[in-house]
Amino acid sequence: MATSVVQNVVQFNHSFFSLNRKTLNTPRTVLARSSSGHVALKEKTNFPGKAEADVVVIGSGIAGLCCGGLLARYNQDVLVLESHDLPGGAAHSFEIKGYKFDSGPSLFSGFQSRGPQANPLAQVLDALGERISCARYDSWMVYVPEGEFLSRIGPTEFFKDLEKHASPNAVQEWQKLLDAVLPLSAAAMALPPLSIRGDLGVLSTAAARYTPLLLKSFIEMGPQGAIEIIDSLGLKDPFIRNWVDLLSFLLAGVKSNGILSAEMIYMFAEWYKPGCCLEYPLHGSAAIVDALVRGMQKFGGRLSLGSHVEKIVVENGRATGVKLRSGQFIRAKKAVVSNASMWDTLKLIPRDVIPKSYSDRVNTTPQCESFMHLHLGFDAEGIPEDLGIHHIVVNDWDRGVDADQNVVLISVPSVLSPDLAPPGKHVLHAYLPGTEPYELWKRLDRRSAEYKNLKSKRSEVMWRAVERALGPGFSREKCEVKLVGSPLTHERFLRRKRGTYGPAIEAGKGTFPGHATPIPQLYCCGDSTFPGIGVPAVAASGAIVANSLVSVSQHSQLLDAIGI
Repeated sequence: MATSVVQNVVQFNHSFFSLNRKTLNTPRTVLARSSSGHVALKEKTNFPGKAEADVVVIGSGIAGLCCGGLLARYNQDVLVLESHDLPGGAAHSFEIKGYKFDSGPSLFSGFQSRGPQANPLAQVLDALGERISCARYDSWMVYVPEGEFLSRIGPTEFFKDLEKHASPNAVQEWQKLLDAVLPLSAAAMALPPLSIRGDLGVLSTAAARYTPLLLKSFIEMGPQGAIEIIDSLGLKDPFIRNWVDLLSFLLAGVKSNGILSAEMIYMFAEWYKPGCCLEYPLHGSAAIVDALVRGMQKFGGRLSLGSHVEKIVVENGRATGVKLRSGQFIRAKKAVVSNASMWDTLKLIPRDVIPKSYSDRVNTTPQCESFMHLHLGFDAEGIPEDLGIHHIVVNDWDRGVDADQNVVLISVPSVLSPDLAPPGKHVLHAYLPGTEPYELWKRLDRRSAEYKNLKSKRSEVMWRAVERALGPGFSREKCEVKLVGSPLTHERFLRRKRGTYGPAIEAGKGTFPGHATPIPQLYCCGDSTFPGIGVPAVAASGAIVANSLVSVSQHSQLLDAIGI
């Protein structure tokens, strides 16, 4: 009974996971990135320290660092290998001319939460004894076809926006939706991600601890999709349905017809319950990465930058280590964990040991599209002093929030963390969130005029959105740093096939893969695995793998230590 409940709740409980450089004491390569975006990587020729570990982790994304940090906390000898000269994967930061840019996520919440219902990343940081200082805020600027408004999170403020920009019926339907989903938030968060592991020990660490809440969750919700709740409530107002689509897309990369009900409920609990707030880490997303690295190193874990993994070594049918591009072999005594995407991990495994069913499943998993990025550094003169950090532009509801060139997200983190830009300046990151078709770019030479012209053309929608958000005081010509990133940039710097956002798996049409592979001692974590896309999600995936590699007693002791 407990097993079936856990399995069902785990399927729809991944709501919990999806919302969501300072100098490091680590050997590093040299990476030079100019304002034109060119990069030069120098591979390390000598590997620091002993060339073996209990567990070798490929990639220092959020998932890889969470996995490595918890393994170190569990007293395992862990080594994280990173191809680039900076850790963090899609969450890394980079600096040009004194401007410090986030390369990826910028919308965060739940860093200060603790206990069973906390953000998974916060739980990992708590286990590592690390805290992140954050600026708290409660609003984001919205530009939609109906008008523009400052949208405040919380249970009451959005009603004012609806009264002004939508119909009276929209107000009633929004209240109906809140009344239906907010009481279910405790059930949606019934299973703390750090309690999950990939073996039968989950009966002790999860099912036995949380059976009453799991049963309540299963009875109240079941594994239904969010669209089923929306339809069952008879919500028909176009603005309400468009707004929920937008929130769903920001959360999980798919519209409301593709997410689970628990995902939507968790999202509403994060943004529309009394007392909720958004948080931005002071010093940018680099602060998250630095905290994870510090925590891992505090417990003896190692990070090697500029260590590009060429292949996963399989001996006698088991993963026994990795071979670096330099030719050096790094032995893994217990396991190899890949934080690369499922498609990029597949390329690292010798073909003759991969079961055809596994490679077929990976190769047929649908992919989200890629990104366009615009990173700008500019003078703050003429820019409104009350400028907010986040701006979202939707050009046309009828095209759908997942249409290309339609939704632009803008982050100006220097308004909350001024140290990210030189005095009197601002740093800005605008992007098209997983909607840019890779097919437009895949055959282009990055040095060609055709490529440069396409970058100019496809980035124009972001420039226009930035001009709209910043007002007449902003000038393209006065920007001191201008960087345009394409899907090829995304693919190259993050080493992600097609520069993809991740798997495009819709609720009811598939589930995210687990963490074990058909090859013994080889595991995967990150956004290609359960629970999916998003910072909290990948933190949870890294934690689940770490938990699975230690004893149930060690796992239970950690849960007791952090109060979950």
